[in-house]
Amino acid sequence: MAKGTSTLVGHPETGLNCGRNFPVASYDLDATLASGQAFRWRLHKGEWTGVIAGRWVALRAGDDSIIARTVLPQTDWNWLADYLQVELDMAGVLTTFPDDEPMRNAVAACRGLRLLRQDPWECLASFILSSTKQIVQIQQIVSLLCERYGEAVSVAPGFPPVNAFPSVQKIAGLTEADLRACKMGFRAPYLLATARLIESGQLDLANVAKMPVVEARAELMQAPGVGRKIADCVLLFAYGFQSAFPVDVWVMRALKDLYFPRRRPKLKRLHHFSQTYFGPNAGYAQQYLFHYMRVKKKYAAVA
Repeated sequence: MAKGTSTLVGHPETGLNCGRNFPVASYDLDATLASGQAFRWRLHKGEWTGVIAGRWVALRAGDDSIIARTVLPQTDWNWLADYLQVELDMAGVLTTFPDDEPMRNAVAACRGLRLLRQDPWECLASFILSSTKQIVQIQQIVSLLCERYGEAVSVAPGFPPVNAFPSVQKIAGLTEADLRACKMGFRAPYLLATARLIESGQLDLANVAKMPVVEARAELMQAPGVGRKIADCVLLFAYGFQSAFPVDVWVMRALKDLYFPRRRPKLKRLHHFSQTYFGPNAGYAQQYLFHYMRVKKKYAAVA
């Protein structure tokens, strides 16, 4: 889809540019926002509401479009188009997947599922908090953290108040006890130490985007509490490294069930398999398999 084809939606009273329709083909907004990539989207009065770059935004699916609105007028909407990845050639991505029965079943069951492009700090912090937790529990922890330490943002009338994700500086200035009070348990010192590492300049999140994927992964893994799985989640969901293939306990189970049903491969073997089998968009294939097993096979969704 060419840039600039979306249409403005004026505010009904002021006529200001507070809304936009993004034409999309094969985009399942519900599946995308509820697929375990991001943890702050809530369905309210038929719209998905969240905060992106300090802006409250409401989204709903139209006929071959995503209809977005904000509270304040926007001079451009590139921030949202990039976040939603509305201009991605999804048909082209799907052609790179292996042509096998598990992948065909996953695509058929999850057609329209997309990857988001999130803020690296919010994504990294959220996945540090995700360790051994189910999605609903991660949402609760992140929500409490934002409620206590994030900056308030303007929301539309009739919607619940919401705060932005806390900045690196805000988290770095807290204590471990402050963070433990947000019900994050053993993850509190990891989040605190990571924030202070970033604030000190020892971990430069902006520079990660410029690195080859192997170096970028190693850079993220210097953060306390960040192993390969969390690093790969951030590489995939924040930086767009499509070769990153996060393998948690549930993806591991999916790979074993779907591709190694009579064997017991070790994690190293699964990493090698994922890197060599699923092609240049392996991360996209991973998300389809994860969501397929979670929704259709009824696996518990633990990050």
